[in-house]
Amino acid sequence: MRMAVDFEECLKDSPRFRAALEEVEGDVAELELKLDKLVKLCIAMIDTGKAFCVANKQFMNGIRDLAQYSSNDAVVETSLTKFSDSLQEMINFHTILFDQTQRSIKAQLQNFVKEDLRKFKDAKKQFEKVSEEKENALVKNAQVQRNKQHEVEEATNILTATRKCFRHIALDYVLQINVLQSKRRSEILKSMLSFMYAHLAFFHQGYDLFSELGPYMKDLGAQLDRLVVDAAKEKREMEQKHSTIQQKDFSSDDSKLEYNVDAANGIVMEGYLFKRASNAFKTWNRRWFSIQNNQLVYQKKFKDNPTVVVEDLRLCTVKHCEDIERRFCFEVVSPTKSCMLQADSEKLRQAWIKAVQTSIATAYREKGDESEPSDRCKVIPHCGFDLHFPDEASILKLDKKSSPSTGSLDSGNESKDKLLKGESALQRVQCIPGNASCCDCGLADPRWASINLGITLCIECSGIHRSLGVHFSKVRSLTLDTWEPELLKLMCELGNDVINRVYEAKVEKMGVKKPQPGQRQEKEAYIKAKYVERKFVDKYAISSSPPEQEKRMVSKSCEEKRLSISKLGPGDPVRAPPQSSVKSNDSGIQQSSDDGRESLPSTVSANSLYEPEAERQDSSVFLDSKHLNPGLQLYRASYEKNLPKMAEALAHGADVNWANSEENKATPLIQAVLGGSLVTCEFLLQNGANVNQRDVQGRGPLHHATVLGHTGQVCLFLKRGANQHATDEEGKDPLTIAVEAANADIVTLLRLARMNEEMRESEGLYGQPGDETYQDIFRDFSQMASNNPEKLNRFQQDSQKF
Repeated sequence: MRMAVDFEECLKDSPRFRAALEEVEGDVAELELKLDKLVKLCIAMIDTGKAFCVANKQFMNGIRDLAQYSSNDAVVETSLTKFSDSLQEMINFHTILFDQTQRSIKAQLQNFVKEDLRKFKDAKKQFEKVSEEKENALVKNAQVQRNKQHEVEEATNILTATRKCFRHIALDYVLQINVLQSKRRSEILKSMLSFMYAHLAFFHQGYDLFSELGPYMKDLGAQLDRLVVDAAKEKREMEQKHSTIQQKDFSSDDSKLEYNVDAANGIVMEGYLFKRASNAFKTWNRRWFSIQNNQLVYQKKFKDNPTVVVEDLRLCTVKHCEDIERRFCFEVVSPTKSCMLQADSEKLRQAWIKAVQTSIATAYREKGDESEPSDRCKVIPHCGFDLHFPDEASILKLDKKSSPSTGSLDSGNESKDKLLKGESALQRVQCIPGNASCCDCGLADPRWASINLGITLCIECSGIHRSLGVHFSKVRSLTLDTWEPELLKLMCELGNDVINRVYEAKVEKMGVKKPQPGQRQEKEAYIKAKYVERKFVDKYAISSSPPEQEKRMVSKSCEEKRLSISKLGPGDPVRAPPQSSVKSNDSGIQQSSDDGRESLPSTVSANSLYEPEAERQDSSVFLDSKHLNPGLQLYRASYEKNLPKMAEALAHGADVNWANSEENKATPLIQAVLGGSLVTCEFLLQNGANVNQRDVQGRGPLHHATVLGHTGQVCLFLKRGANQHATDEEGKDPLTIAVEAANADIVTLLRLARMNEEMRESEGLYGQPGDETYQDIFRDFSQMASNNPEKLNRFQQDSQKF
């Protein structure tokens, strides 16, 4: 029998005994650390294993879904079903393995640590206490004087009792030590042996399972070899057929169209035609037409039920249409309606007309009627439908010069073509300083962006940004998504350098290191701290008020604006002079005047622009504050078209819908309208600005943009869901204001939006974007407002003439 500490030495309490105790106690302390670490690692392994089982089960369910999807292929369905069943068995085996691991390692070793080691620690405490008492008794017994007999007897009795107690507790302590040293070997080996037997059973079960599946897998492998050979043969046949067809002459393929009245499937002729809609916009849509069963029908998708255009071809006629602008048109007319169609070429038109006429004649022969179809039908002449706008005299005068269907839309198409043929969104955005690498981790060539922050991101950081929620970051792909022109301009006015100067202002002071590419957990913590908690924003770096010279210039401009507005009548429009040719933002990037900004001549508040002279108040809060609060900073920067300062204000906690009580509760979005910048409005909207929040006069951003004649902003607000039916304190809605100001472009946009809204409500298409023509017109206006804003200023020049 091997003992860690000798009982005899215990009674002597010799230095050898104390040295042995010290060695054993150190060994037990280290053993406890090792066992705690092993238990924690076991727990982590079990948790990871359970997560693996969950993921494996999801993968197995995916295989089963694929098997059900392949129900028409017996080989694939049977194979995938067998494999998914085998994987399910393996998942069950894994689950049993982790349960046994938990019992053998975690539970058993934890019990050893909590029970046996706890008893050892309790015995150690008692031993140390009685040892100290013994030392005190020995010292007291040695110090007592011989002439004091009473003290000598007392000291002797205490020493005797203490020695007796020490020997008893010391022997118990030594016994606990020796039992622990003996037991720990069996406990550790027992738990590990149980763990290894669990693995042995797991692998035996897996081996047996796949041994049974082996013959089937072997047969499937042989069958797969045959399938590969068959696939290669089919590929060669298809390549040969492809080559044969490719050698055919398709230059005049449309002239070889044939129609077969006696076709087995009843389809005489089929193909694509453009059909003019019967709605107010007269839009043209491409549909798949066919002549079958004595009817003319069309489909948008293959699975859709065919829409019948003509129920009985005997009661209709077909004719050419040369009185409309589109080429290759023909019309199928019945007694109740007409259908205007367009082919892709003249030969196709002739083929369709001949097919319809032949089908009409055939239908009459089948019914035993020899009369001509033209004797029974009434030919309805084609008449075009033009969309008319308000008939006020001022509007009719301006329509001739500035109708969106002529000048405005043509220029919009030019700008759209220019954008499509120019640089891509990726190239344009990456040209901005700092945008060539990820804003958060520095990875080169980022392909994603946060549109409300104006930064570029790598794919991993973009996923973390998505997890923050759209109220913090709105992620979009620079290569896969389509980009509106105003949004692209917004990205070009900010950039990684500008945003990082705000959101990483204190990174170096705090000693925080930016995460490197590939450090997922570090990235998550850093991005959350940067954008959600805003830990690195310098809370005291709030921009101060403008210098005295700027204040004097602003005050002078305000006075000039008051004088100019006081001379206007109630229906007179506010005229804005041309904007300067080049501006520069805080990032040092120069921008030309075609950035979508519609200028206003002076710095005044949105409400003072329309107030009577007697009711206007000086904007002291706008000019004289030495340290602006974030809301007021955002309010000022919105008018100044300074996106970096706006981003700084939002980083400092500014409310994007902050209302200035000193300026009739005007909002930053209203100030952006007054400043005339389309990009500033887009930035506020992307960051949650309420497009329908109104001031005390009941005027929202759409009202102010209409009064100022900012067509691009009107188009933007309508696209963002602005309520055009809202009225101000004078009872005027935006359309009434636009009609009084004789602004044809804005009247056009408002009426189109209202008509589209009514059509969607009548057809029950809530949440739908609307008619294609409506979308095209608004898209053209957006392109023009961003790329050619000077063409939209045509209204101010024309209004001066009238």
